[in-house]
Amino acid sequence: MTTPRNSLRRRRVTAAAALSTALITALAACGGGDEGDSGADSITVWIVEDLPDRVDAAQAIVDDFSTASGVEVDLVPVAEDQFNQVLTSSAAAGDLPDAIGALPLSQVRTLSANDLVDTEAVGQVVDDLDPATFNESALELITEGEERLAVPSESWVQLLVYRKDLFEQAGLAEPSTYDDLLAAAEELDSPDVAGFVGANVAGDAFTAQTFEEIGLGNNCQMVDDAGEVTLDSDECVEALDLYGQLQQDYSLAGAQDVDTTRAAYFAGQGAMLIWSSFVLDELAGLRKDAKPSCPECKNDPRFLAENSGVVTSIQGPSGTEPATFGEVTSWTITADSATEPAQEFVQYMLNDGYQPWIEIAPEGKIPVRPGDSPGATNFSDAWAEMEVGVDTKAPLSDFYGPDVIDQLTGGVETLSRWAIPQGQGDLLGAIQGEQPVANAVNQVSGGTDAADAMQEAADAVRSVQESLQ
Repeated sequence: MTTPRNSLRRRRVTAAAALSTALITALAACGGGDEGDSGADSITVWIVEDLPDRVDAAQAIVDDFSTASGVEVDLVPVAEDQFNQVLTSSAAAGDLPDAIGALPLSQVRTLSANDLVDTEAVGQVVDDLDPATFNESALELITEGEERLAVPSESWVQLLVYRKDLFEQAGLAEPSTYDDLLAAAEELDSPDVAGFVGANVAGDAFTAQTFEEIGLGNNCQMVDDAGEVTLDSDECVEALDLYGQLQQDYSLAGAQDVDTTRAAYFAGQGAMLIWSSFVLDELAGLRKDAKPSCPECKNDPRFLAENSGVVTSIQGPSGTEPATFGEVTSWTITADSATEPAQEFVQYMLNDGYQPWIEIAPEGKIPVRPGDSPGATNFSDAWAEMEVGVDTKAPLSDFYGPDVIDQLTGGVETLSRWAIPQGQGDLLGAIQGEQPVANAVNQVSGGTDAADAMQEAADAVRSVQESLQ
């Protein structure tokens, strides 16, 4: 995460980035490195994180591990948008790290696609920690066939944030289905308050992520299990048609992106908003540069937080089960690693080091390991009481009731993503520059028929898929 906290951290690239020819060549030249030097007393660990305060906090955890274990750790921060470049140069030099943390799903797949993961070592860590202590959906997203590609650590989830006070006054049901969402947008839309606020900018990853949350709930998938592109399916067209209705009839005019959507909701100009869980500390007024500004907020800064509810899964008429868009970040052990100390380190980061690691940014680090034994919730319980915020810090539970906290932890249990479970993470990564789904959203926002827009998007993805073959 290399840009300011109020932008790119919500725009996490949503799938595996396709490797460049240079990286593939470098990996081939590199060949194998250490054959797992189990006697090593020092390891190198990368974290895909470069904000100074977070790196300092991570270093303190690493120092505690070194004191406890006797294993020295060289901690190397790597900016997310520089990861492939750093990986390329390190592979060419035969100097890969032993372990890597804070890895988004895209980069887990990047490593796996090039045989850079010691899946046996990773699998042993998961087994030692006990798979039953992890959220099942998180494990599924880091598993390929029978192999574990990484050890899932934490997540953020996409949210539909809504004004509970307005819903209660109008006697409206929680917007957890397409029908309830559309009915609420129609009922609450007025000259002063838009019924719904969501992204619609073409070529923007945030727009695509916003729609993916809607699409997953209707069983809209980018590809099927055979790898065939299915964006032009009835389920996807139905989902895009709903989004088009919301945008055309009940939303704000003009281009809407990660910043304008948040600003509108914070100003009291939107009854519903789709955003990530990173919005919650800001909604509570804990950072000066992104404070709620609604009329009621002037006398009561906590007004919006106390009068907002969240939904993590929106069920469509063709949906078969709850599904939540989000990101899982993980730890992995490389094929070049000093295996035993790397395993010991990763286990530490999911045990003694887990709560301090989550505490670095709790609003975006929801535990996917709820407790240290099957059925235990000691980690997720501690998370709910951790302080969040920038300029002011306080626990989320000071502002949000158990219903919101339960939705967040429950959303982790239904995490889903396009293409990655079908083994097509490289395809999703390869379309990030073109953003055909975001373009389709932009088109229907302007009145284009949903079927036509999705046909164009599907054809664009098929073209990219052919280029990868």
